[in-house]
Amino acid sequence: MGRLADGALAEGGKVIGVIPRFMKDLEWYHRGISELRLVEDLHDRKRELIAGADAVVALPGGSGTLDELIEAISLKRLGTFLGPIVMVNTLGSFDPCVELLERCIEDRFMHPRHRDMWQIVDEPEQVIDAFHSAPEWSASAIEFAAI
Repeated sequence: MGRLADGALAEGGKVIGVIPRFMKDLEWYHRGISELRLVEDLHDRKRELIAGADAVVALPGGSGTLDELIEAISLKRLGTFLGPIVMVNTLGSFDPCVELLERCIEDRFMHPRHRDMWQIVDEPEQVIDAFHSAPEWSASAIEFAAI
């Protein structure tokens, strides 16, 4: 995330960080970002991140990335987040995640139309096009969320 922030700042972008207080206390934050918002815990962090988002981009990462991605997909399934969700599948990093989501559909825990909730791209340069080509998603998704 630090390199992403550095790149955005170098191009004149604004970078807002959202971290739990304990991470600031441990000095686990980027000191050069435009704004740092402190929250109580990781649950509040996810809530703050999704509340201010028009879209979600998941870059390869660890358990925190997966947690945030699955939460975004769950909220979209319930119709409370409607924006595009894009996984940047560099070197196949998200292949196991996509396989698991496909398994959920195959086992009928999710409906095939839930595949429209996310897009997968191979390179960061493809993200903007994925935003524009993402199928519309409606709050009425709640009507088939239980399928």
